[in-house]
Amino acid sequence: MNIVLLDAARLTGLTPSLAELLADTVDGGASVGFLAPLGRAAAAGWWEERSAAVAAGRLAVWAAYEEPGRVLGTVSLALPDKPNSAHRAELVKLMVHRAARGRGLGRRLLTVAEEAAAARGITLLHLDTETGSPAERLYRSSGWTPVGAIPDYAADPAGVPRPTTIYYKRPGTGPVPSAPG
Repeated sequence: MNIVLLDAARLTGLTPSLAELLADTVDGGASVGFLAPLGRAAAAGWWEERSAAVAAGRLAVWAAYEEPGRVLGTVSLALPDKPNSAHRAELVKLMVHRAARGRGLGRRLLTVAEEAAAARGITLLHLDTETGSPAERLYRSSGWTPVGAIPDYAADPAGVPRPTTIYYKRPGTGPVPSAPG
């Protein structure tokens, strides 16, 4: 599986496949900011809007694929635009197509983003995710520290308000070792 950092032109070229990934993720029940069903046109429009942020250096997007043109996963870093926050970034939109789950792709994408953040001099990452979701288990097992949960923070794809847990991690730190058992 290839994981590549997308520039604005490549993102635009992959928009149909990125839209299919986003729609599949939402249809699969993941809370990534959209309600189901998410049409391909709306998903494509959302990705097209990301192109300007990528071109401006405010967003870094990685895509994973086995065959050219078919994106099976993605992760992004939202980079700060203010001098007092240049040391941090937000991890956003970690998505894996349902057909590619269970093969470690989510963990690989997460690692790529963390390593890229460290290489950019980012010393603090943060994210939010639906409390109790499979994504939350991934973040906890990858060494992310929960800060707390906010009740009814975001609606799931069915429109039901769910709690969201906020996490942080210092890039370059691995998973917390488990206690001997």
